[in-house]
Amino acid sequence: MAEDRIERETLIEASVERVWSLVAEPGFWAADAGSVSGTVAREGELVVAKHSEYGVFPVRVEKVDPPTYLAYRWASAFSGQEPDERNSTLVEFTLTAEGDRRTRLRVVESGFAALNGSEELRAGAHRDNTGGWAQVVDALKQRAEEQAG
Repeated sequence: MAEDRIERETLIEASVERVWSLVAEPGFWAADAGSVSGTVAREGELVVAKHSEYGVFPVRVEKVDPPTYLAYRWASAFSGQEPDERNSTLVEFTLTAEGDRRTRLRVVESGFAALNGSEELRAGAHRDNTGGWAQVVDALKQRAEEQAG
């Protein structure tokens, strides 16, 4: 049985507001740098993240509670498909201030076990996204800290 969750957490030397400005852009984690939407997350909005190597990923904003919580739904294992209950996972970003200039960022992606498709597809999606989130969180931390300094 495929694992259902990926969890990542890091401490960032930047304010909650700075980190929020980065995670509040729908699909930033899946898009090429030049193709991000430039918008701020609004509940119910559907934004398309485009990546030259991995494809096109519609991302739906599920919940926004500024500046501490965002939830997005995306169909990472089904490039190009709009997210629904059978093909998507939920990505949650939680930001917690630790003083004035530090933010704890927690990212949880869940729902892999419920994906439509084979066990191999679910396990592959979990494996691919596990590696992807490690890279995304590191890049986000670096970007936030460089711009905060």
